[in-house]
Amino acid sequence: MSDWAAAAGAGEMSAEQIDRAARWLLDESVPADAKASFLEIWHRRGEAPEEVVALAGTVLTHAQPFEVPAGLRPVIDVCGTGGDKLGLFNISTAVMFVAAGAGARVVKHGNRGITSKSGGADVLETLGVPVDLPIPQLYDMLEEAGAVFLFAPAFHPAFKAVAPARKILAERGQPSVFNMIGPLLNPARPEGQLAGVFSEALISLYADVLPHLGRERAWVVHGKAVPDGVMDEISTLGPTLIAKLSPAGPVRETVQPGDLGVPAAVLAELRGGDAAENARLLAEILRGERRGAARDIVVVNAAAAIVVAGLTGDWSEARERAVAALDSGAADDVLRRMRRVAGMR
Repeated sequence: MSDWAAAAGAGEMSAEQIDRAARWLLDESVPADAKASFLEIWHRRGEAPEEVVALAGTVLTHAQPFEVPAGLRPVIDVCGTGGDKLGLFNISTAVMFVAAGAGARVVKHGNRGITSKSGGADVLETLGVPVDLPIPQLYDMLEEAGAVFLFAPAFHPAFKAVAPARKILAERGQPSVFNMIGPLLNPARPEGQLAGVFSEALISLYADVLPHLGRERAWVVHGKAVPDGVMDEISTLGPTLIAKLSPAGPVRETVQPGDLGVPAAVLAELRGGDAAENARLLAEILRGERRGAARDIVVVNAAAAIVVAGLTGDWSEARERAVAALDSGAADDVLRRMRRVAGMR
């Protein structure tokens, strides 16, 4: 057992210890099995919010910065941890277009599919939006389209050093802190965030951590899929547990699809496929060609993003703004503008 694995099992580590441990994890010369042991023991003991804040802070110091100009702030992120294993289409990617079409500025941080057939990067490339653009072009995209996608591997190159350890853990069926912190690592450091989590236990952790990472407004959401299953989105398949950040602390509530103004869906209506299938579904929603359950779940999640962006505090108005962004073509225009900035037609 490495010294760091022993430290992880001994009890909560200080911010200084976490900083040193993070640098050790990001060192390519450290053996992968030693890192895997540390991460496994730490996860079994349970990562404290203060430890996650410290880890995220150190990882962000190693990231390629994305300094959003003051004139384009505030910005929000809309993303989830992944890991729900329901095979849903790319809901948060669709939400990016709708929220931006309603007037929010969205800097979405994401990756290729890891726990699904199609991640945000995969479906965006299929829609004609490259994810490997130079940073000046990404700034232009945010300004012109109101939305931009930051491809996590391009902004966190140091993560290559952790990949072999994560592979070892995946083969054991063992999660680690790196399965939960992706949505915390947006290098734009957005003021607002709609964060979906795959585990109910992560609601409290995220609610504790996000304010320390500069989020002024945030909703942490964990949906249920009746009769069995969970979602890192607001659910239209069952209840959703929500923690809304406020100056007085998180405000918790549980909502049902009817409370959100949409009928309950069935899982088959929300399932996606590979990048080509999901891109086709998203394009149909954005063009107003697809109605029903798939559009409904995009609308309610986009409405939450609109509230997080501070455009309105009223749920009914937020939902109406999301619907208007789709019906007017504004959401589809965000995609067209992104493609145009990228030099695509």
